[in-house]
Amino acid sequence: MKEKVVLAYSGGLDTTMIIPWLKENYDYDVVCVCIDVGQGNELDGLDERAKLSGAAKLYIEDVVDEFVDDYVMPCVKAGAIYENKYLLGTSMARPVIAKKLVEIARLEGATAICHGATGKGNDQVRFELAIKALAPDLKIIAPWRIWDISSREEEIEYCKNHGIDLPFSADNSYSRDRNLWHISHEGLELENPAEAPNYDHLLVLSVSPEKAPEESEIITLSFEKGIPTKLNGKVMKASDIIAELNTIGGKHGIGIIDIVENRVVGMKSRGVYETPGGTILMEAHNQLEELILDRDTFTYKKGIGNKFADIVYEGKWFTPLREALQAFVNSTQEYVTGEVKLKLYKGNIIKQGTTSPYSLYNESIASFTTGDLYNHHDAEGFINLFGLSLRVRAMKMAEIEKNKKDALPL
Repeated sequence: MKEKVVLAYSGGLDTTMIIPWLKENYDYDVVCVCIDVGQGNELDGLDERAKLSGAAKLYIEDVVDEFVDDYVMPCVKAGAIYENKYLLGTSMARPVIAKKLVEIARLEGATAICHGATGKGNDQVRFELAIKALAPDLKIIAPWRIWDISSREEEIEYCKNHGIDLPFSADNSYSRDRNLWHISHEGLELENPAEAPNYDHLLVLSVSPEKAPEESEIITLSFEKGIPTKLNGKVMKASDIIAELNTIGGKHGIGIIDIVENRVVGMKSRGVYETPGGTILMEAHNQLEELILDRDTFTYKKGIGNKFADIVYEGKWFTPLREALQAFVNSTQEYVTGEVKLKLYKGNIIKQGTTSPYSLYNESIASFTTGDLYNHHDAEGFINLFGLSLRVRAMKMAEIEKNKKDALPL
């Protein structure tokens, strides 16, 4: 009986070619696994395509809600944004995909897992760190680090030589990754940072802000303990809220970023990301935290959010540090409950009001009129103590300068 390998399968040219390649080079039975994280119609026709390519079996696993609840929401609550721009759409999906690959490998009694990530990208790191953490005994095969294929034309020719004649195009196009949270674009004109993106050709979820409607749209989002629970007053699960926000935000040109990011493997890479729903959700969550968290927690949590983003980006999801940071973040979300109203207009998200039963905003204190809890005269003593170290240092520096002048020869 042949050994089995589990292949992370998308149905694209790369993973289609990998099926005969694995059979030819390893004599494995190939079990294809496609993980549905909300990539939409990209799943159409996969079963037939996998069988035509020589796969022994195909699993299509719907993990959209698990992806959102267990991977996206922790990042939203943490405020995890990589290098101040990237909302981690691809990064967040990789650990749940790897987890499912391992589960099916165990179910099938497979001895190896294969992925189609290139030798230059982040995904090879993310997949393999997750697999090593969850199943250190399984062999990992990364064809792009082994074979000498260098073009789509060569891949198509290889497939044809192995009896696979599917309608793949040799035309160069953007390299894309899509899930419920976002879609990413790399390649073509984006490989030159001096060139502007061709948004008319590139965008999938959105329109450019210039082409967005002239009329604004106001929405309300409700949260309970940091988790979105309602959109415009309607109770919905988090994944449905994101899907609806993608439609609304995409229409108004929200969440399009053009970034040159620092990859884990050491190089800089340029990409355009569309994250309409995620951008709205992150902004609403942050505005609610502004109202509810105390100053020290709010400030400290920003640093935790940056570290959390680095961990997710680098593929270190299944680590004690991520678990510890997530526990801290969860403790800060106990009272992050309330409603945020936002106006969407031509790529902009404009605050329209925030309410919470746990708001720390006290009008009696904050108002320009004197309230019962704040005495203007108290500020003088506070400033004297708060600035004491500055005053002491200034006095010492003045003393040093005076001694220098006194020491100069007459």
